Amino acid sequence: MRALLRQAVRTTAPFGALAFWIGMLIAQRRYPSEYDWRYITMSSLVYPERNPDGFLWARAGIGLCGLAGLYWTAGLIRAGQAGGGGWRLGIWTLGLGYLCMSCCAVLPEQLLPIPRAHDLLALAAFVGICAGTALVTFTAVEQGRRRLGKLAARRRLDAGVLVGIALSPMVLAALTQAYVAHALPTLPWVNLGWRARGVPAYLSFAFWEWVTCAVLSAYMTVLSLAVDAHNHPRPAAKA
Repeated sequence: MRALLRQAVRTTAPFGALAFWIGMLIAQRRYPSEYDWRYITMSSLVYPERNPDGFLWARAGIGLCGLAGLYWTAGLIRAGQAGGGGWRLGIWTLGLGYLCMSCCAVLPEQLLPIPRAHDLLALAAFVGICAGTALVTFTAVEQGRRRLGKLAARRRLDAGVLVGIALSPMVLAALTQAYVAHALPTLPWVNLGWRARGVPAYLSFAFWEWVTCAVLSAYMTVLSLAVDAHNHPRPAAKA
């Protein structure tokens, strides 16, 4: 039974990432007009007034991803695999982020009493997942390198590089938006008109939004396997 639980916990994060991309792909195909991911933001796929035939697919993908993440983090905690303080804080933070993601996809906006509640839930999900990812990564690298006798400074450097890779698209998105606001203040919010004007895709928030999702999906899949390996190290081979 424990082996079955372990296998289920191990595979839920990759399943959630796959469900997210399948839902988004179908929602994109049902979009009422041309959809160019480089110049059209993800939000255009998830609102019924913008994507009446496909928004449910987008929300289903987001919701399943959030639920899979919740199952993963809850399974780690329930099985006593959250480890010490760093692990536990990181996993609880990830779980909170995934909970906000699920609520953002499932709860109808008219039932939420706070204005722009969906935007707030999406922001909370983003912050929770990013912060949890950083915490878990730092703890995993710290403990893994400690077993190998690496210096503390080297452990922190390795963890910082990994976290930097995962979060670099978000940093680039912020920098490009700051540049656009300063150098192109009359440019409207990103849309297909940018492409007609010849604005490079790398200045588009939509471009970096999708790149961020791709990088985080791959990173969380690898992280889920690393967490499993951390909590279930292979026994040493007998001589």
